[in-house]
Amino acid sequence: MLDGVTSEPVDPAESGAAPDLAALTRIVARQRAELDRLHDLAATTAVLERAKGAVMALTGCSPEAAYEELLRRAKSGGRTLLEECWLTLGTLLPPLPQPSAQQPEPAASAAPAADGSAQREVLGAQDADALARLGRALVLVRSPQDLAVALLEHLARGVGAEGVMIFARLPVGGMELVGHAGIDDTLAAQWRHVPPLRGVAPYDVLQAGEAVWLEDIAEAETRYRLIGDPPERWRSRAWLPVGPGQRTDIVIGVLRSRAEAFGPRVREHLWAAVGLCAGRLHSLDAPPEAGADGSAELVQAVFDALPGAALLLTPVRSPVGTVEDFRIDAASPQAVDAAGRAGRDLVGLRLREYRPTVPDEPLWQGCLGVLETGTPYESEPFAQRQTVAGAAELATYTVRVVKFGDALMTTWIRHDPSDRQEQRLADVQRLGNLGWATWNLVTHESTWSVQAYAVLDRDPGRGPVRLAELPGLAVPEDMPVLAGAVSRLLREGRPFDVPFRVRTRRGTRHLRAVAEAVTDSSGTPIQVHGFVQDLTAQRSAELALVESERAILSQHTVLEAERTMAARLQQALLPLPKSPVLLAGLRTDVAYLPAQSGLNVGGDWFSAVELPGGDALFVVGDVAGHGIDAVATMAQLRFTAKGMVSTGSSLTGALARLNSLLLHSRDPHGTATMMLARYHAAERRLEWAQAGHPPPVLLREGRASLLERPAGMILGASDAPRFEEAELLLKPGDRLVLYTDGLVERPGESIDVGFARLLRAVEGQDPDTPGATTPLLAALLRGEQRDDVCVLDIRMPVRHA
Repeated sequence: MLDGVTSEPVDPAESGAAPDLAALTRIVARQRAELDRLHDLAATTAVLERAKGAVMALTGCSPEAAYEELLRRAKSGGRTLLEECWLTLGTLLPPLPQPSAQQPEPAASAAPAADGSAQREVLGAQDADALARLGRALVLVRSPQDLAVALLEHLARGVGAEGVMIFARLPVGGMELVGHAGIDDTLAAQWRHVPPLRGVAPYDVLQAGEAVWLEDIAEAETRYRLIGDPPERWRSRAWLPVGPGQRTDIVIGVLRSRAEAFGPRVREHLWAAVGLCAGRLHSLDAPPEAGADGSAELVQAVFDALPGAALLLTPVRSPVGTVEDFRIDAASPQAVDAAGRAGRDLVGLRLREYRPTVPDEPLWQGCLGVLETGTPYESEPFAQRQTVAGAAELATYTVRVVKFGDALMTTWIRHDPSDRQEQRLADVQRLGNLGWATWNLVTHESTWSVQAYAVLDRDPGRGPVRLAELPGLAVPEDMPVLAGAVSRLLREGRPFDVPFRVRTRRGTRHLRAVAEAVTDSSGTPIQVHGFVQDLTAQRSAELALVESERAILSQHTVLEAERTMAARLQQALLPLPKSPVLLAGLRTDVAYLPAQSGLNVGGDWFSAVELPGGDALFVVGDVAGHGIDAVATMAQLRFTAKGMVSTGSSLTGALARLNSLLLHSRDPHGTATMMLARYHAAERRLEWAQAGHPPPVLLREGRASLLERPAGMILGASDAPRFEEAELLLKPGDRLVLYTDGLVERPGESIDVGFARLLRAVEGQDPDTPGATTPLLAALLRGEQRDDVCVLDIRMPVRHA
């Protein structure tokens, strides 16, 4: 019966009204808090009863006298009753070591006195309160890991602790990290098992039973292998034994990042905390109590005779009833953990200690499910490496868990080689989507694997078909070929490998049948072995590949035809002169190079014509896109620009009209760049305007430069563009290069780099070389050309005296 549990009546909700969920929530919260309080009270009572039992065992007094003795000791030492209970349980181990007369700092290394008076004289009220809180917290501790967390929480403020490690001596030698807090899991895994080697501070403490205070990290590194990466993470450390001398089985480490000595008060505080923890550790390490009838020993005796690995697991529950772990109450001799403990040595350990990875394995959920429902659990087969006769081998196991009263019986079943071979054969059939079949021609018996029924989409309840009836499963079109192959095998023993199709509930499937005969001494077939394989996915992929190749070939043909037509159209609309052209006294070389990649023809173009009155018109343009549309737009712009300028239109006016023309073309998103230049021969004056086009290069007196571009927006980008003109007076010997962007642009490179490369190439040419564009293109175009290139190389003759 739970005394003190209260409840409040809940009025039924009015008709049609929703219940007051907030009020119900408050009631549930109060009841949960009351249950937690009662649980703490029950746990505290258990600690008190165990301490009374210890006093009764040591003194032979009655329970009432034991209780009075505990009260007297607590009052005399200035401690709480709970602290005194923990200290009493801790004294089941011999007292902690006392300082020797030779120690230079007796107060700093002494253990607390038996009655606690010396401790209370040194420790202040704050430390005493902290110890009282630690004593209360220890009531809820269920494992060394919980103890490390609680200890760090209570030592962080007064001592400055930032890490706690608890090591326990292993029966086979060395030590094991059984609890930690404040350190990461990687470091904990590295120090989980420590061999029996000198030079590791906690191991030396276990051997000598004396505390080690590491307050100078540089000096400590000369004597010990320090924990931490880097070791300077914790600049001061204290390792304290729980129990003296060779009886010490547990050592507690306190780690701090600051380089500071452990003063007398801090050392006394640590000794007092260790004294409280000793009692709790003693109770945690205590083996499960045997029943009065000796049933525990009887169960273990049964497990001693069991073959294979088997454990009897009892659930360990939290204060709220959830399963936190399982305690090993019996173990077979073949059950071995990573530390080498086996059989009876495992009794009392937790399942997480026996198999640390178990919370992440299906076995954990399987145990919880069996505990809740009672339905046995059997895992999927899994591989595990083990050592047999000094050799490592990979064995296959299955874990089975059944309920055994309030506990669980867990067994690891090893599969023998024949089981593993059968499992591998099943895996091969499943992964290869094939099934085997055997036909006995003497007894007329047939045997199919499970996968064979699945491949042929046949109900296993109907059984297999005889070999002569196998062609009847195929579609009518494939039946004759399969029937002929089966007939030849039965008459002549000739093996076959025949593709065929069957109609199933999933549609038509593409299968393959392979078979061979076993003959008697006279050569007569008496048995047939074979398999059927589902090749539907492979056949579908082959058909899809053929269809894709056909589509690609068709598309390639169309693109090639388009390219051929566009190239012929471009050649007809944009004929290239075979030699330099003399216009208005200027020598002009023309070069056009199509792109070297892709199937499309670009829209780069030029125009160099003589105008009425002796002037000359030079135009270079680039239409966005490729193919027939780009060539058509190029032709429209070329002839329109030449016609407008020839009839007296200004350069900017021509660009404005061309912009409107492009905006109202059949491609509303089409754009183009252009540069128009009109040369007045009588004045040697060049007027030019541009629409988003790269600037011309002027070579004068051996130095090349880019002309400053007047304002001009790309054609087709806006219905209200602004264009301006610029002028240039040419001098004898001047050279002017007009070009499209394919001459200077390269992928992943700034356009300024291309301009600088162009200027160097123009300056690097011999001025006496005829005005051919071949050397210029050779110097600028390297590797695969990704865009069309159009160049007008214009030269003013040098005047001779």
